[in-house]
Amino acid sequence: MARTPELFDPDTSGNRRRTFPGSWPARVLGFLVALLGIVLLVGGIVLAARGGSWYYLLAGIALVLSGCLLVAGRSAGAWLYGVIVAGTALWTLWESGTDYWAWVPRLGLLIVLGFFVALLLPRLDRPSRRGTAATWAIACVVVVAYALIAPFYIFGPTRYGETPVASAAPAAAASGATGNDWPAYGGAHQGLRYSSLAQIDGHNVGSLQRAWVYRTGDLPKKGWGAETTPVKVGDSVYLCSARNILISLDASTGKERWRFDPNVDDKAIPYTAACRGVAYYTVQGASGECATRVLEGTLDARLVVVDAATGRPCEGFGEHGQVDVKKGMGEVRPGYVSITSVPTIVRGVVVVGHQVLDNQRRDAASGVILGFDAVTGAPRWAWDVMQPDVTAPPPPGKIYTRGTPNSWTTSVGDEALGLVYVPMGNSAGDYLSASRRPAELAVSSSLVALDATTGKPRWRFQTVHHDVWDYDLGSQPSLIDFPSAGGNVPAILLSSKQGEVYVLDRRTGKPLTGVEERPAPQGGDEPAMRTATQPHSTYHTLRKADLRERDMWGISPIDQMICRIEFRGASYLGEFTPPTSKANYIEYPGYNGGSDWGSLAVDPVHGIVVANYNDMPNFDRLVPRAEADREGYKARGDGPPAPESTIAKDPQLGLPDAIHVNAGWRLHGTGMMCKEPPYGGVQAFDLKTGKTLWDRPLGTARANGPFGIHSMLDIEIGTPNNGGPVVTAGGLAFVAAATDNMIRAIDLSTGKTVWNDVLPAGGQATPMVYSEGGREYLVIVAAGHHFMETPEGDYVIAYALPGTTRTASR
Repeated sequence: MARTPELFDPDTSGNRRRTFPGSWPARVLGFLVALLGIVLLVGGIVLAARGGSWYYLLAGIALVLSGCLLVAGRSAGAWLYGVIVAGTALWTLWESGTDYWAWVPRLGLLIVLGFFVALLLPRLDRPSRRGTAATWAIACVVVVAYALIAPFYIFGPTRYGETPVASAAPAAAASGATGNDWPAYGGAHQGLRYSSLAQIDGHNVGSLQRAWVYRTGDLPKKGWGAETTPVKVGDSVYLCSARNILISLDASTGKERWRFDPNVDDKAIPYTAACRGVAYYTVQGASGECATRVLEGTLDARLVVVDAATGRPCEGFGEHGQVDVKKGMGEVRPGYVSITSVPTIVRGVVVVGHQVLDNQRRDAASGVILGFDAVTGAPRWAWDVMQPDVTAPPPPGKIYTRGTPNSWTTSVGDEALGLVYVPMGNSAGDYLSASRRPAELAVSSSLVALDATTGKPRWRFQTVHHDVWDYDLGSQPSLIDFPSAGGNVPAILLSSKQGEVYVLDRRTGKPLTGVEERPAPQGGDEPAMRTATQPHSTYHTLRKADLRERDMWGISPIDQMICRIEFRGASYLGEFTPPTSKANYIEYPGYNGGSDWGSLAVDPVHGIVVANYNDMPNFDRLVPRAEADREGYKARGDGPPAPESTIAKDPQLGLPDAIHVNAGWRLHGTGMMCKEPPYGGVQAFDLKTGKTLWDRPLGTARANGPFGIHSMLDIEIGTPNNGGPVVTAGGLAFVAAATDNMIRAIDLSTGKTVWNDVLPAGGQATPMVYSEGGREYLVIVAAGHHFMETPEGDYVIAYALPGTTRTASR
């Protein structure tokens, strides 16, 4: 007869000793718990020595003890583990309140291990209480886990200071609204991104379906990210592809009518193969070929003009329909000068800025702003900040001043005032300013109003003094009628990468809302160059509070602890922390927002502004020249191309230091960001008062996760985003931009998502809205983005309501 194993076996002395069947699982689990404890203990010592939290050191000691007891088969190890979980929950509540995302790294791994500890509890030294102990332990784990997760699904994403939109003050006029067309990059030429169409509204938006899909066939092998917003005039949609192929589509069907390929070489791609859009221009009093024309800037810095009806080059413009913008710049390496944004046309002058490849060389090509005749392409003027009195192209042997601030984004023009408003960037070499000349310092990171017919500056407004944070102005400003006690004032709405929003009189540049100079941190590697104060808007800001150690994040206590150690070891004095080579320093917000090239959208009827934004730090360090040389920092063209990465190692040749930029502050290994979510959001605020109406995360976790693994979780985590919103008279805001590859409609009155669709590639572009044949269309270019790590594509997708035939505009 087989003998049943006993729990008590005789030992050599004749006594019976207790044995436990689960001893080897207990040893394995105990080893893992102790190992976790050792890691937290070692890291906790470092963190505490840097003035950080003592939790990790204390938790590490307790976990090591718990693990040792589990290895010995003692139930005390399990109960101690339970005390650790309970204590961690209390510490988390004290440190971060009820913020859901703050609980994930602190308790997630502990709860998972706690589940197995609970299963082992009855197999340790209390076999008689096996059932009761296991039941209670497992029940506690389930209840705690549910308590952590359920509220998020029940109550939805986190919001900040939400108030009803009914408080918004209606504006007196709807200047800048589009009707059936979308004639400019920003909708109308005022750059509001607002449509007066109301066929699609909150009641029927859930029925939106794809009306047509077009593919450009242009898929760059590197640097994909077309960022395109089409325009629509008449019954045609016009757009440019990633490498500047001009295309005309039937607005009703998406069928291609013509295309023109300017044959841009891949060597001309700077960081991103981007063509944000085209300009449409009608020659007054002209008829026949090129009476209406489509203009674009190319990645190899040409201004190209074609006939809007046929796509054939306008032979009378420049040389066979194009002008080389690089003329007069001297030596320009491929990819160093590119036009990625839309030319602005004011009073018959095409105003063109361009991108200069960042942080390669102090003597990079000039950032000169140029004006060309919109009919002939003849040079009309040049604005070189170091040669303000020289407005003609330089004579033989002379060039525009090298290394001056450039304007890479989209300007906006006022036809009535004859002004073009140019958002400026920095001199070459973003992170050091000692070599910049006074004229460069005066206009960098400024909005400059130029006379469109002469190129002469009328006024300027600076958003950052002595900018060494790459806080160049990236958003297209919006021309608005700003309500005041004395009536509407012609104004310009300007947003910055720091998240500040300013309202300026567009005739004079004087602020119409509060701007104050606040003390700024001092020190860094150029202490003499740091200004005592920096400007801040008292009207509205998208910027969040300064970072704290408790804001660090990760997928486990380990990487959260590592991020805390990095935080404590870095130089961080709040906003405008000076760059340094002594240690890593934290730049928050990072150079990708606040508000970037996606820009704001303005409902001028109800006086509501919608803005999506990024909320991520950069983790940077100036690298002394000798160290950079040893580590092989090379300028583009001086060696093999650097691999695609959010971590940049730029040489800044001609300056004392190179720069190492960890954009988004990603942790090596997991690829997760060190700051807790949200990483991006969307909000609405009152145009008249600047008061926030609602504010919410933008983007789900479905296409995000550690080690590049898509979690597929439909949780509104708030992701990085690039591209802007549009708003309509139907009470909706449409926005893609986020890294979850979705386009969504948001109810303008509540901030809630009322419709969405998954795109076949990343939607890092601003949508547009138009009507054709009585049917309202929403169009988005889904081309993906290499920097945002979204899938590449070449899709132009139009959405409409099924079977709509009624008139769509008001």
